[in-house]
Amino acid sequence: MRVVNAEQMRRIEEKAIHHYGIPSVLLMENAAWAVVEEIRRHFTQEKVDLSGRKAVILVGKGNNGGDGLAVARHLVLLGMDVTAFLFTGSEEFKGDAALNLRLFQGTTGKCFVIEGEKQRRLTRLALAQADLVVDALFGIGMRGALPSLVEEYVDEVNCAPGWVVSIDIPSGVDANTGKVYRTAIHAQTTVTFGLPKWGLFLVEGPNFSGRVVVDPISIPSSYLEDESISTFVLTDEDVRKMLPIRKLNGHKGTHGKGILVAGSKGMSGAAVLAGRGALRSGIGLLQIVVPQGIAKEVDTAITEATIWSAPGDKCLNDEAWSVILKQSEKAQALAVGPGLAQNLEFISVIRKIVTSLSCPVVLDADALNLLALEPGLLAPGNGRGRLIITPHPGEMARLCECSVEDVESNRLDIAVAKAVEWEAVVVLKGSVTIVAAPDGRAFFNPTGNPGLGTGGTGDVLTGSILAWLAQGVAPLEAACLGVYLHGKSADVLAGEYGWSGFTATEVADTLPKVRRELELKPKMGKEGMSLWGCDRFGLR
Repeated sequence: MRVVNAEQMRRIEEKAIHHYGIPSVLLMENAAWAVVEEIRRHFTQEKVDLSGRKAVILVGKGNNGGDGLAVARHLVLLGMDVTAFLFTGSEEFKGDAALNLRLFQGTTGKCFVIEGEKQRRLTRLALAQADLVVDALFGIGMRGALPSLVEEYVDEVNCAPGWVVSIDIPSGVDANTGKVYRTAIHAQTTVTFGLPKWGLFLVEGPNFSGRVVVDPISIPSSYLEDESISTFVLTDEDVRKMLPIRKLNGHKGTHGKGILVAGSKGMSGAAVLAGRGALRSGIGLLQIVVPQGIAKEVDTAITEATIWSAPGDKCLNDEAWSVILKQSEKAQALAVGPGLAQNLEFISVIRKIVTSLSCPVVLDADALNLLALEPGLLAPGNGRGRLIITPHPGEMARLCECSVEDVESNRLDIAVAKAVEWEAVVVLKGSVTIVAAPDGRAFFNPTGNPGLGTGGTGDVLTGSILAWLAQGVAPLEAACLGVYLHGKSADVLAGEYGWSGFTATEVADTLPKVRRELELKPKMGKEGMSLWGCDRFGLR
C-alpha cells in the first residue's frame, strides 16, 4: 500500500472531486462514517453499549473540523450524549464544514465555542466524564507547533480517562515528518483517509497515533495507486507475494546455500542467533565461518549448520578471506557482521567481500562499523554484487558521518538518499524500520514492538535476510520479508508475553509459524485497511 505526504494526498482528493466528480461533502460524510465505524467496533469489542455514553468532540476550523462535526451528528443518532467544543467562531466555518455545523446544531447535541476560562472549566469537566474523545482540531495541513490556546486543552485530553480517536492524524503531529514541536494529542486510534501519511511512521508519529486505520472513503483505487508515489507500507498481501514457493521435489540444494561470517570471543551467541534466524527462515544449507577460538562452542550450539573455523583465537583477521572465498564459491548469498568485533585487520576482508563477490551480500553490525572507516567502499561502480546493509541509527550516523539526531529526524530522506547513492538496499532499523531501494522506493514496516529491544534480535534479522537471499529472493524483497516476518514474530510473542520478557531465540523460533499463517491467510478485500502489528495498524 502506498504512503503519501500531505501534498500528494491533497492532489488525490482534488482529482477525485474535480476529475472523477465525487462531491466533496460526500467525501466528508464517508470520512465521518469511517470514524464512527471504528468507534462502534471499539465499543462493541469492549462490550459497551453506546446509548447514553458521553462523547466530547474537539473541533477546529477547516475540513478536519467538518469531519468531526459530521462524526458528532452520527454519534447523536446512535444515542450518545455528545458535546462539541469549537476552537473558532461559527462564522469561521466555510463550505462543507459550515454545512455540518448547521446539521449538528439541529440535533440534540451540545455545542460551545471556546472563548475563556468558563469554557475551560466546562471542557475539563466534560473530558473527565467522557467515554470518548474525538480529536478533530487539525488535519494533515497543520505545520509547526499548535496554537497556545489549543495546547492548554491538549494536555487536558492526554490526561482524560476516555478513549481518544484522532481524525486523519493526531493534532500536533506533522503529517510529512512525524515531528511534534511541543505537544500533540496522544490518540489510542487514528482513522486516516485515502492513504496513510508519512508522519504516521516517522519520528514521534507512531508514539502519538496509536492504532492506525486506513479507509479509502470511496476515492477510486486507480487514484490511490498513482505510480508517481514511491513510498509504501508493507502489508500481509504484499509480503505473501514475495514468499518463495517450494516444489515437492525440492531438497537442501535447491533451498539455497548461505555463508554467515560472524562471531568473536564472548560473542559466539551472535553467530548462533543469526544462524538460527537463517535456519528458521528455510535456508537449505547454512555454513558459518567463525574464529577458531569459538568454533567448537558454535558447532555445539547450532548442530544443523556446518562450521568452518578461520585463523584467530578471539576474532577473525585478514587470513579469514581464503576460507570465506572458498566456501562462497557455490553460495547464493553471504552475510557478515553479527558479533564480529572491530578488528582493524578485517577491513581488508570487508573490502574484498564488497568488491569481489558476485553473490548478494548482507552487511550488519561490526561489518558496518568497519566499513565506516573506509566509506569509499560504498561508492557505486566497485564491481560488487548486490548489497544489503542493515544499520541501526548509530551505525547509519557513522556511515553518513553525521549525528544520530540527524538520522533520527530525517530517517526517510537519509535512507532513500543513501540507497540511491550507494546502489544498495538500506534497512534502517527503528521503531518503524525503513527498507529503501536503489531506485528510490521506500517501504515502511508496520510490524514489531518494543520487545525487540533486547540483545540478539538484530542478529536473527540478519540471518533471516540471508536465508531469503539464498532461496533466490531478490535483495529488496528479501529485506522486506526478513524485516516484516521478524517483526510479526515479535508481535505474536507480545500477544502472549507483552512487550518484554521474550528472547531473540523465541523470535527466531516463531518465524516458521508466522510464515505459515501468512501463507494460509485468505486474501484481503480492498474496502479498507488497518495497520500495525499487535493490532496497531489494520485493514477494515
